[in-house]
Amino acid sequence: MPLWVELLFRVGGVLVAFLTLPLLVGQAEHKIMAHMQGRLGPMYAGAFHGWAQLIADGVKFVQKEEVTPRGADRPVFRLAPVVALVPYLLVLLVIPLGPGDLVAQPLDIGLFFVLAVVGVGVVAVLMSAWASANKYSLLGGLRAAAQLLGYELPFVLAAASVAMAAGTLSLPGIVEAWQPWWLLWQAPAMIVFFVAGLAEIRRPPFDMPIADSELVFGYLTEYTGLRFALFLLAEYVGVVVIAALTTVLFLGGWQGPFADAQLGWLWTLLKVAAVSFVIIWFRVSYPRLRADQLQRLCWLVLVPASLAQLVLTVTVRMAL
Repeated sequence: MPLWVELLFRVGGVLVAFLTLPLLVGQAEHKIMAHMQGRLGPMYAGAFHGWAQLIADGVKFVQKEEVTPRGADRPVFRLAPVVALVPYLLVLLVIPLGPGDLVAQPLDIGLFFVLAVVGVGVVAVLMSAWASANKYSLLGGLRAAAQLLGYELPFVLAAASVAMAAGTLSLPGIVEAWQPWWLLWQAPAMIVFFVAGLAEIRRPPFDMPIADSELVFGYLTEYTGLRFALFLLAEYVGVVVIAALTTVLFLGGWQGPFADAQLGWLWTLLKVAAVSFVIIWFRVSYPRLRADQLQRLCWLVLVPASLAQLVLTVTVRMAL
């Protein structure tokens, strides 16, 4: 197969995943939240249990008028939703779905690339907050910046622990080095990574930057129509990315109870779906954290736990 054809095939597969998996997660969230809260949820669009609700929402957003505030910095205001989306697309390019060639672009420093790119999310938040010329948006943006910059540290330290255990920064290499007993001694790192990842994508209970009861809708207050939909899409893509990274780094990726490598992609998708379910469960179960609670959790719990996990990893590696 010519190189350009293979490249097109790989990028096309990532684009399909980029556009479909967030919709599936969003639809699942509608239904899971409805059942957990004892209600029906959307039932009419698409007839069968409202399966086409998110498609209907997308059509609705496209039809809405695009409104830009008079005092806004128009180029930055319009570019912010794109900056929020692109990092997640780049991350999906290096996440392995299965063994061998089931990754769009394998990198020897894949983990370093992922951590660097995910950190760009704070730029999109600050762009939208500052360019909106709205006090609620600015307050939400400052909250988001404090939250993202704080939780970036335990997020990186937890990922460094598993990379140190595997002896490589390659995501496929980490999966190949993974052993089932890692579920025990890397469990603290997994919990820290997962919680910090939720804070990075600003999912409840870490949604303080868009607290509707305090800030209208935070840095998203002035966004309408398709641009608002792009921010929502970025949130659900973020759910997929955090679930996929947790799967690859801590849950063995494509490794399953059976030795059939051809089913590796299925194990990866099942684990991603299970972690996504837990993320939705957190949204339903826990109230929003206050600013002081959020920072206390980061600096007094997650950072010490991630540092202790690094010490444990070094000790175990030296003993082995």
